[in-house]
Amino acid sequence: MSERQLLSGNEAIARGAFEAGVTVACGYPGTPSTEILEAVVRFKDQIYCEWSPNEKVAFEVAVGASLAGARSIVTMKHVGLNVAADPLMTFSYIGAVGGFVACVADDPGMHSSQNEQDTRHFARFAKIPILEPADSQEAKDFLRLGLEISEAHRTPVILRTTTRVSHSRGLVTLGERQAPRVVGFERNPSRYVPIPVWGRKMRVRVEERIGEMAAAAAVSPANRIEWRDRALGIVAPGIAYAYVREAFPEASVLKLGWSWPFPDALIREVAAGVKRLLVVEELEPILEEHIRALGIACDGKNLVPTIGELSPARLLEIRAKVDGVPWTAPVPPAEAADLPARPPVLCPGCPHRGIFHALGKHDVIVTGDIGCYSLGVFAPLNRVDTILCMGGGITVAHGMEKAGEKRRLVGMVGDSTFFHSGITGLLDIVYNCGASVIIVVDNRTTAMTGHQDHPGTGRTLMGEPTVSVSIEEIGRACGVRNVATVYPYDLKQVNEVLKTALASQEPWLIVSRAPCPLHEKKPVGEPRQVRTEACRKCKLCFKLGCPAIEAGADGIPSVNRLLCAGCAMCAQVCPAHAFEPIAKT
Repeated sequence: MSERQLLSGNEAIARGAFEAGVTVACGYPGTPSTEILEAVVRFKDQIYCEWSPNEKVAFEVAVGASLAGARSIVTMKHVGLNVAADPLMTFSYIGAVGGFVACVADDPGMHSSQNEQDTRHFARFAKIPILEPADSQEAKDFLRLGLEISEAHRTPVILRTTTRVSHSRGLVTLGERQAPRVVGFERNPSRYVPIPVWGRKMRVRVEERIGEMAAAAAVSPANRIEWRDRALGIVAPGIAYAYVREAFPEASVLKLGWSWPFPDALIREVAAGVKRLLVVEELEPILEEHIRALGIACDGKNLVPTIGELSPARLLEIRAKVDGVPWTAPVPPAEAADLPARPPVLCPGCPHRGIFHALGKHDVIVTGDIGCYSLGVFAPLNRVDTILCMGGGITVAHGMEKAGEKRRLVGMVGDSTFFHSGITGLLDIVYNCGASVIIVVDNRTTAMTGHQDHPGTGRTLMGEPTVSVSIEEIGRACGVRNVATVYPYDLKQVNEVLKTALASQEPWLIVSRAPCPLHEKKPVGEPRQVRTEACRKCKLCFKLGCPAIEAGADGIPSVNRLLCAGCAMCAQVCPAHAFEPIAKT
């Protein structure tokens, strides 16, 4: 009897890579995709895996492995595919040798993302197939299927998951590892070098490939029609299928796992066999628009929301609309109705807090970036003014300055973000005579996605010691003459360096370096307490936004000993010296 395990979708993809003979796996951490490589590394004796500096690099490394004949995967979240779009588009022309699958995790509902884009657009844009698993078992199986499609049609393949598929668990039947492919690059410039004379022929082949894959999708086990009551037929790709089966158990369903190229034969068959057709898909009406283009009448986004994540509850609401009956939303449980809001905040002892506190003393514009430090936008810190994308913290500041903004510009990025896409922006500032102050908040890890390593930590994903790249040396190599390193828990030092930098008319690079205490799993220093007789009730300590500092009914703050990390910032901002270390017993 085959062994079965309870796996998340991400763990199942990793298991699928192992079983399918993958030998190279690359990626950049990004929720909800991060755990794929963290699970793949368990097989590091058989699979080489790495955290690359960014998604473009990861994609290109995996392409190299494929062209050498190996099976490879690359992992990222949906916005990461924006970064990797350049090699994606050209690799579609060149085509894979060893199977190549890009595992891209979308985030409907924007649980941890700055937008809600739909990766299916990229598949159609790049003219490559996309697979959409509905559960963990399919996540594992579709990884192998994607590699087989890749090799059969000489194409990269996208495996699109969503937050729900990535993080939900289900029983998965395990299999044995397939023998890896023989590696050995075969020179063939007319295939691998897309200069115009050869690229034009590749372009023709791409169109031919689409027709071949559409025919294959129509007979693939990833797509099937489940005939039931023919009064209503539903077309549902990926996780939407699971919701449909729960909310419409009696309906006939065209389940799509290989959703592009569109399996037109199956679509026409299910449409001809039912009285009414409904398309249920998360986010964009990609399937619906195509079905309408085929001349088939259907319901879709007139009933199914375009914004946000679907769920069984939302499908029941859609069912009420289909049936033409009133809908009553479920009432929240009574015990949850009056719970206070819990907005995200920087952790107790977070080193970023010292930088934000210092910035609060100056009338500057702070262009932020993607990471924990984006939480500096909330009260009482209120010191992030813009967020665009990875690396945008640096380049947006430069753009504002060159547009003529009179206030000083401060660009802020994290250490992993700096290596990901901040270096070129810093180089741009120096080359084009900018004067922004750039702060790299270096907490020695990729914190927001779960403490992954990066080029500055001195350790690889596989646990091997390596070079710890210096942010300061990179800054000097880019031409920055004013480089300073501060310890963010020393508020006096931070204030002095920042004041000097803001008074300068030259670009500055300030590296704020202290490890993330959550990653270190130990306090920064001795926990504090408040001497109530000394407190003046000035409330300056509350401006730190530290969740360990709590307000008492009498207006005197107290320190939650279970939360206090001992960073001592409260003691530094208190004019009455009311914060003191807790006496040891």
